[in-house]
Amino acid sequence: MCGITGWVSFHRDLTREAAELDAMTATMSCRGPDASGTWAAPHAALGHRRLAVIDLPGGAQPMTVDTPDGPVVMVYSGEAYNFTELRAELRRRGAKFTTDSDTEVVLRGYVEWGEAIVERLNGMYAFAIWDTRTDKLVMIRDRMGIKPFYFYETEDGVLFGSEPKAILANRLADSVLTTDGLRELFAFAKTPGHAVWDGMRELRPGHLAVVDRSGLRETCYWKLEVTDHTDSTEDTVGHVRSLLDDIIRRQLVADVPRCTLLSGGLDSSAMTAIAALQLQEQGEVVRSFAVDFPNQAENFRAEDIAPTQDTPYVHAVAEHIVCEHKDIMLDGAAMADPATRAAAVGARDLPIGLGDRDNSLYLLFKAIREESTVALSGESADEVFGGYPWFHNEQREADTFPWLANNKSPISPASLMHEDLTAKLDLETYKADQYREALRDVPYRDDETGLERRMREVCHLHLTRMVQSLLDRKDRMSMAVGLEVRVPFCDHRLVQYVFNTPWSLKTYDGREKSILRGATRNVLPESVANRKKSGYPGSFDPAYLAAIQSHARALVSADHSVLEFYNRDAVLAATGAGIAEITNQQRSGLERFLDFATWMDLRKPTLKLD
Repeated sequence: MCGITGWVSFHRDLTREAAELDAMTATMSCRGPDASGTWAAPHAALGHRRLAVIDLPGGAQPMTVDTPDGPVVMVYSGEAYNFTELRAELRRRGAKFTTDSDTEVVLRGYVEWGEAIVERLNGMYAFAIWDTRTDKLVMIRDRMGIKPFYFYETEDGVLFGSEPKAILANRLADSVLTTDGLRELFAFAKTPGHAVWDGMRELRPGHLAVVDRSGLRETCYWKLEVTDHTDSTEDTVGHVRSLLDDIIRRQLVADVPRCTLLSGGLDSSAMTAIAALQLQEQGEVVRSFAVDFPNQAENFRAEDIAPTQDTPYVHAVAEHIVCEHKDIMLDGAAMADPATRAAAVGARDLPIGLGDRDNSLYLLFKAIREESTVALSGESADEVFGGYPWFHNEQREADTFPWLANNKSPISPASLMHEDLTAKLDLETYKADQYREALRDVPYRDDETGLERRMREVCHLHLTRMVQSLLDRKDRMSMAVGLEVRVPFCDHRLVQYVFNTPWSLKTYDGREKSILRGATRNVLPESVANRKKSGYPGSFDPAYLAAIQSHARALVSADHSVLEFYNRDAVLAATGAGIAEITNQQRSGLERFLDFATWMDLRKPTLKLD
């Protein structure tokens, strides 16, 4: 895991731009605290920050392979979980290796197969290769978009980076947000390729882009496809378990301490239990971490997306398997600390507005990083197997993204904002347009009708839209503290297989995530195997609410520039509400208000609203 950046310019001599490249690379130091490296030629400059996970002595980057026609140079972020098999195949074809790293396998794989290397990779990755043989840059992102990759076209080339901050460190990139960028920021629709910042784009999952003197061309090398599913229920459950065993075994490979993120839900518990069995074979014990909050039992309030507390289930799993477990206790004062908010907003580059759920995730990962460098997460199982409540209630029939169909949702981006700004953004129209565009990408079977057809759509929307927001959040918060988080449920083999499993089979026992439950029940406590979906927990600490209300009042008193976008009276009303009276929309609005102000102070964006 690492941070990458670079600059291609066909009208400049980039060997003279060392300071600019160093500045871009320095922004990625949190993603790669172990080493830094740069490489420059007249028309290409590459920067890399390394988090050493495999082959600690080797694997330095940028990495170069010399060929008879000129060197090929790469900066790489992520992990190729099948690098051992690929290295063996390349050796049979005559390749000579100087390191034990997966980075060299990917680079030599490109030298051998060219851009077709993408068809052979299993993993999470974002990398860029400068090929001096043809003076072209090849940019590649993994199939599910686990690792981020951004680029910004210039008059004579391109800037790129793992995160927008690397690109914005270059003088050619302007930190501008337009009305359309704000719409994307507030809509919770996650348009593929949309980077929010004006002129910047996100390399879409399963895509590669080539930059040469004729310009930039982006092509798709992988997407979800419709295939026949002929396996019986028993065979389907068995195949999913076989896939999970293989995936987790591969993702446990590391030369540094690793652990699991355990929430006590079906997904993370199944993953942790399988990991425990596999590590026992090696004479090791799995380590796990969970988040908790002081007095959570007394303060807890059940919500649709989080109906139960995590801790009792976490402990049930830890007692059921051979596990070295630790709860990370986070209090309201730490989460409300403006420095914590600044770190979380800075990591995400944008004011997403999830407040305590972002702040606590950042602090959780920071604490875990003191003891581990790699963590396995149950992220995305709900998207793959259909775990959210709206997969199973009337929201799935709504003429919009199902996760936005509940009028009581705490995700209320326009809450507390100026009425004229909300009118200008017209988010309802924007979301409707994005929903129609997303539906056009859904592949169908010719014979799919009724509920099966609709659930094909719902699953595709989650796997191509919603999951992108969650993966981006997980990556940014973890890499902000140099922690590599792996997501076994995003293995493309599993995703493609389950996507083509009929909805009736996905719910064969009349419940959510039937296939996953059936595949892993034998390694879980009964209480956890039967637990309903409960999302990442929020804090109900009264001290946290009081703190964010106080911080918001201070911004109003200081007449902060964020009030150009927010309704002063509405903000003050929310700051005066008691913990029992404040609505989800008011609290969400306060979180967004504080995030937005923090972001303006950090990034100093230029807002161009038409």
